[in-house]
Amino acid sequence: MTKPHSRRETERGDGTDNETEGSDGTDRETVVVVGKESVGKSELVSSLTGDRPTSGNFRGTTVRSERYTTADYEFVDTPGIVLDADTETTRDALSRVGENETVLLVVPATDIDSDLEDLLPLVDGQFGAVVVTFWDKVEATDETRRALETLSADVGVPIVPVDARDVSRPMTDGGSETGSADFRYDTIDDGTRILRALEQPGIFPDAASREIGRRIEPPERVFEWPYVGPAVSIGLLLLPAAIAVWFANTLAGELDPIVGAAFEPLIAWAGTFPEPFAAILINQYGFLSMGPFLFVWAGPTMLVFAVVIGVYKTSGLLPRMTVSLHPTMRRFGLTGRDLVRVVMGFGCNVPAVINTRSCSDCTRCTTISAISFGSACSYQFPATLAVFGAVGMWWLVGPYLLVLAVTTLVYVAVIAPPAARASHTVIDRRTFLSWPDPRAVARETWSALREFVVKALPVFVVITVVAALLDEGGAIDALGGVLGPVMGVFNLPAEAALTVVLASVRKDGIALLTEGGVATTLSPLEVLVAVYLAGVLLPCLVTAFTVAREVSLKWALTMMARQALAAIGFAIAIAWGGHLLFG
Repeated sequence: MTKPHSRRETERGDGTDNETEGSDGTDRETVVVVGKESVGKSELVSSLTGDRPTSGNFRGTTVRSERYTTADYEFVDTPGIVLDADTETTRDALSRVGENETVLLVVPATDIDSDLEDLLPLVDGQFGAVVVTFWDKVEATDETRRALETLSADVGVPIVPVDARDVSRPMTDGGSETGSADFRYDTIDDGTRILRALEQPGIFPDAASREIGRRIEPPERVFEWPYVGPAVSIGLLLLPAAIAVWFANTLAGELDPIVGAAFEPLIAWAGTFPEPFAAILINQYGFLSMGPFLFVWAGPTMLVFAVVIGVYKTSGLLPRMTVSLHPTMRRFGLTGRDLVRVVMGFGCNVPAVINTRSCSDCTRCTTISAISFGSACSYQFPATLAVFGAVGMWWLVGPYLLVLAVTTLVYVAVIAPPAARASHTVIDRRTFLSWPDPRAVARETWSALREFVVKALPVFVVITVVAALLDEGGAIDALGGVLGPVMGVFNLPAEAALTVVLASVRKDGIALLTEGGVATTLSPLEVLVAVYLAGVLLPCLVTAFTVAREVSLKWALTMMARQALAAIGFAIAIAWGGHLLFG
């Protein structure tokens, strides 16, 4: 099908089609999506394309982007712009936008004038269109329509107002689209209007000479209350952990024997294999032996976090929590956005580390360190719950999370670069709150599940093979024997060494503390120290591989050494400090 000539073709005068080769080799028009944080860019593009994103660097820059594809377009969703943190990196990325590509500038109806003032200089001279999100929050009148039409004529590009959550429906105010008068809002859906605007883009100026002249401020909620707001935000961020605890305490115990019984025929069949294949599969560290844990504990925990975080994102709660927590987190060298990514790591460290691509340069590595140290992932956290449950100490969940949170913040404050702690980055844009869109939540959940299956699960399989072979060769027992006497430094018995060793390879190894009744001989303080040390001494190999790939092998090794030293120091302080206090 031949596309209608675009304004770009007219300006260029060559009549050629403005299609470029997409990232998969298919001829598609590339559209670079640009906007500040919390303006609904990702939700807009997901709704427009119905696609799930793939990630990558933007043309050799340090800017990470998400790509969404359709039959005709490849939308490149760049990270939300924070002007005082990453303007230069964004400018570098936009300077590499080819002359045959289009920029889709996304601004919120709540603050059109301010966003255009900040962003137009970044896209000056590029072809494109403007999408105004949150238009459903604006009272549609002849005055508002005329204001957009006047602004569109002033900047020389089409302006399309939409509700980013659902572009499959038309606007209902009966007006004509700004920049084009050949169809009406109530006969054309929002998605079609955006695509038509992209087919007839204008050239962005460096500034607008006119303004809409209004700013819509979402109403204040509990998140904006002093002291109460941050406390409520922390509570909401911990809610997925509470749901995981409930699941472990009520359902996982019932499911475990059922899933275990389903695996028994596979284990019996694998026992007929020649060595070392049988050992790789049915050894206590083998894939089939650990498989039930994956389906009963790790998978559901990951899904709990994915669904809840998806609800937070699509309802607008996540940006509100980010704004509420930012002033506090800035003192530790992180931003409110960074803390959210650390909490995402409780579902799975892999997508959380990958998600740091949109962090500012000065906080990204600190955020990764915080995820590696303090995010008890969907393997570690359920294994910890299993230990607490086995010894009848469910009440240790609270002290464990408190100790983990406090030591992580102290660790981050120590390692954060001076530039991060001295940053004056301001995050103060409130978003409207709305009921979460089930389709958007499903997209978010599927994205996290895909990262878990595609990137974490294969490494999990490799680790089970390596761990089984090491165990068959006696290496794990030998290392545990060597480290046994060292456990006295942490006021722990030598038998706890094996748990610490295996948990440094794979976090579900923490559950070995229940083997042979070791945990039942320990006091509550000793159980707490054992699971804490096993959990934070080193990141699991899945996380380590991901960090090495995202940053560099050298930096990952440095991070691991630094984390081990911090974990040892904290564990000693907890063990002996607790002993002095509680005897």
